[in-house]
Amino acid sequence: MNRIVPKQKYFPSPKPEKRGNHEYRQQYQTLMIVDQAIEAAHLETPLVKHFLKLAREKKAFQALKTGCSPRLSANEHDNAVYDAVFALRASVLRKEMGCSLRSFALYLSMSDLYQWFCGLERFHTPNIPGKSKIHELENLIPPALLNDIEQRLMSTLKGDEILLEPIGFDECYFDCTCIEVNIHHPIDWLLLRDATRTLMKATKRIRKAGLTNRMPKEPGLFISEMNNLCIKMANCKRQKNAGKKRKATLREMKQLVKKVVKHADKHLELLLEKWQQTGMTLPWVRQIAKQMTNVLDQVDQAVHNAHERIIGQRKVKNNDKILSLYEPDVNVIVRKKAGKEVEFGNTLYLAEQAEGFIVDWLLFRGQAPADSKMIKGSIERIEQLTGTTPKLGVGDRGFDSKKNREYFEKHHIHNGICPKAPAMLQERSEDEVFKLAQKRRSQTEARIGIIKNCFCNTPVLQRGFDNRETHMGLSILSHNLFKAARLRMAQEQALEETDAA
Repeated sequence: MNRIVPKQKYFPSPKPEKRGNHEYRQQYQTLMIVDQAIEAAHLETPLVKHFLKLAREKKAFQALKTGCSPRLSANEHDNAVYDAVFALRASVLRKEMGCSLRSFALYLSMSDLYQWFCGLERFHTPNIPGKSKIHELENLIPPALLNDIEQRLMSTLKGDEILLEPIGFDECYFDCTCIEVNIHHPIDWLLLRDATRTLMKATKRIRKAGLTNRMPKEPGLFISEMNNLCIKMANCKRQKNAGKKRKATLREMKQLVKKVVKHADKHLELLLEKWQQTGMTLPWVRQIAKQMTNVLDQVDQAVHNAHERIIGQRKVKNNDKILSLYEPDVNVIVRKKAGKEVEFGNTLYLAEQAEGFIVDWLLFRGQAPADSKMIKGSIERIEQLTGTTPKLGVGDRGFDSKKNREYFEKHHIHNGICPKAPAMLQERSEDEVFKLAQKRRSQTEARIGIIKNCFCNTPVLQRGFDNRETHMGLSILSHNLFKAARLRMAQEQALEETDAA
C-alpha cells in the first residue's frame, strides 16, 4: 500500500488573471497546462518523499547532538514539503526561461504568475527565496530520482490526461553531443598559474586570520610574478628562438611554483594545527583546506606534464593529462566539427521520439564508449521508461555496427541507422521508410541545439559532475513538460479550427 504524502496548502491565493498582451496570455496558458501535467502525473510525490527523508536524517543528527526529539514537528514537516514542491517547479521554470539564478530570483519576485506556479502563494506576503536558496534546493535533487519523475511523466503522456491525442513511442532517434564544462583551454603552463593563484589566495586568508609563517614577500606578489611570466610565455611565439625562450620561461615558472607550494604547505599545516586560535569556523577551515589540498595533490603532475610537452617535447598519455585543477571529470572529446576540432566536457547521449520528447539520455562521467555500443542499453531503458519496444531506430553512421544490425533484426526493430559502407547505403536508399527516417533524423540535431542553447546554456556553470548531471536531468524534464504544454495548445487550436470549419 502506497503511503500518502500530505501536501497542505494554507490560504491559497486564486490563480492570476489572464490579462495583458498576447505573449503574456500565451505564457499563462503554457504554465497552466504544465501545472496540470505536474498534478496529473504526480511528479512532486517522489521529491516530497526525498525531502522528508533528508529532513528526518537532519533532525536525527541534531537529536544526537542536542538531545531533542528526533521526530519532525508539524512546521518542519510542512517546510520540507514546500521546499520539495518549490525545488521541482522553480527548477523546471528556470531551465525553460534559460536565465541565471540571480535573474530568476529577480523575475520570481516581480511576477505573481511565476510565484503561483512555484507554489509560493500565501494569504500574507510571500517569502521569495534568493539565488543561494534556489541553488541549494536544485542541488538536493538526485539524478536517480529524476528517472522516476520522467517515468511518471511518460506514462501519463501515453494517456489522455494531458494531451488530447496520446503520443506513441514506436520511433526513436539517437544522437550524441558534447556538454562543455566552464574551464579555460587546458594549456599546461596556465595550470601552473591556476595553482599559484589558488594557493596564494588561500595563504593570504590564513595569514589574515593571524597564522603566519616566514615568507620573503606577500602572497599577492607571487601571483603578480607568475602573471608576468605568463605574459612572457605568451609573447615568446613572436620572437626569435621561440622554442628556447619558452623552455627558459617554463623553468622560471617551475622554480616559482616550487616556492609557492612550500609556503602554502607550511601555512596549511599551521591552519590545521592552530585554527581554533583564529576566528574561523570549522566549515570555513575545511573549505580552505579542501581547496589547497586539491591543488597540492595535482601540482606535481601538472609541472611534470608541462615539462614533458614544452622542454621534453614528448606526448603525455590521456590518463596522465590534467584538463582542469578544479574539474576532475572532464574529458577530451574529438568531434571533428567545423570550427571545433576538439571539445572539453562530458558526452551526452540523447534519444527522442517522433514528436520530439526525449525518452532516454545519459551523461558520461568518463570517456564515453563508441556510439555503436550505446544502442542496446538505450533500447532497454526506453522499454523500462515507456513500457513499449520501439519499432524503428534511427541514427547516424556512428551507430552502425554488425551487432546492432543483428540486435534490431532479432527484436523486430526496423533499422533506420545510416550504414557506414557505401554499397550498403546505396542499397538501403531504395527503402522508402529508411529515406523518410533519415530525413526526419536531421531534426534531432535541432533538438540537441535546443537542449544545449535554450535549457542547459553550455558551457554549463555547475561545478562537479553530480551537479551537472542533476542540471541536465532537470533541463530535459523541463523540456518535456513545456513540449507537452505546447503540443496540447496546438491540439486545442487544431480542434477549434476543425469545429469552426
